[in-house]
Amino acid sequence: MLIPSLFFISCSLSLGTGFRKGMDNTGKRHYQIQHGPCSYTFLLPEVDNCRSVANQYAPNTVQRDSPETDNDGSLQRLQQLENIMENNTQLLHKVLNQTSRLELQLLENSLSTNKLEKQIMIQTNEITKLHEKNGLLEQKVLEMEDKHAAELESLKQEKEQLQELVTRQNSIIEELEKQLVTATLNNTVLQKQQLDLMETVHNLINLVSPSSSKSSFVAKEEQIHFKDCADAYKSGLRASGIYTLFVPNTTQPTQAFCDMESNGGGWTVVQRRQDGKKDFQRTWKEYKTGFGDPAGEYWLGNEFTHQLTNQKAYVLRIQMQDWEANEGFSLYNQFYLDSETQKYRIHLKGYSGTAGRISSLSHLGNDFSTKDSDNDKCLCRCAQMASGGWWFDACGPSNLNGLYYSAGHNTNRFNGIKWYYWKGSGYSLKATTMMIRPADF
Repeated sequence: MLIPSLFFISCSLSLGTGFRKGMDNTGKRHYQIQHGPCSYTFLLPEVDNCRSVANQYAPNTVQRDSPETDNDGSLQRLQQLENIMENNTQLLHKVLNQTSRLELQLLENSLSTNKLEKQIMIQTNEITKLHEKNGLLEQKVLEMEDKHAAELESLKQEKEQLQELVTRQNSIIEELEKQLVTATLNNTVLQKQQLDLMETVHNLINLVSPSSSKSSFVAKEEQIHFKDCADAYKSGLRASGIYTLFVPNTTQPTQAFCDMESNGGGWTVVQRRQDGKKDFQRTWKEYKTGFGDPAGEYWLGNEFTHQLTNQKAYVLRIQMQDWEANEGFSLYNQFYLDSETQKYRIHLKGYSGTAGRISSLSHLGNDFSTKDSDNDKCLCRCAQMASGGWWFDACGPSNLNGLYYSAGHNTNRFNGIKWYYWKGSGYSLKATTMMIRPADF
């Protein structure tokens, strides 16, 4: 089978596909195929040359009989070559079609690449814009930080000024408190002088006319008698201090401390613990009549409290302070004591306050016990074991008249100043105050 002797490929800008035959300048036949931008040229050998080559390989071959026979053979060979060329052309067309498809794919990939490049450019621009925005935000944050720092510095200065003002006011308050204590003492002295003066006047009047002046003196005396601190408060007295109280149907006056400031004022203090200077391990008689100094630690007296709380309804408020400067209170909406024959049994109703969700004093009522009069519900004699006089149950959850322990020694103390449902059974408190006031105050 014969094949083309030469094969040329050239590419140009012309498009489309074509096939044509022709002769070159030397007279040789050539076939040209145009596909897209490329053309393919095939040069075929001449018939004579083919024949001479054949004769070289067959030198002993018999010559053909006539020129016509040679021409017919050349035509046959040329026809074969054209058939081969057609087959090759078809094959080349297939190759060109595949090449076209590859070129289209390449073009599509190029377009996709261009799109990606555009998207990357857009995203790059967006990132640049975001960086710019971030720069603006950082600048605003810095400005806000500077502004807040200036405001904080201003607040610090105001705080220092307020602290200086509070310090000055505390100094003024301390001075006023000292003046108030002095005034209270003066008031107590004046009350005593007034009573002494009235007693002198009474004696003088009795010397002149005992029968006619008695009723007049009693009327004047009743005008200055206060049965409790609420009466003194309602009369216009607002200074906390020591007052002389008279319970109706009794002739013996009682000195008591009146709290005219706490929770509305008008409170008659029946017990105070604050520094441990008084011994509260006392006898029944001492707890009955009272002991101590109303200006400091003292017990008002069970008999006076019984007489007072049986005149009308009273409330009981107990204020407490621990060694960590925490304060709490327990409030009972109804409070009174039975008589001495009933062992000064305590009666309570309506508990509220911050010193425990449960009352540390029994609402059921317990008798009062001292070291020489055991009336508790325990065989262990709580007043001797726990110390102090109190309304013990079975040595119970409270005892505000126990031993006084100072800071650092006030824990794990069974016989200290105890209020179980606020600080537990072994914690001894720093200060306590029991005070009463009419329920209708």
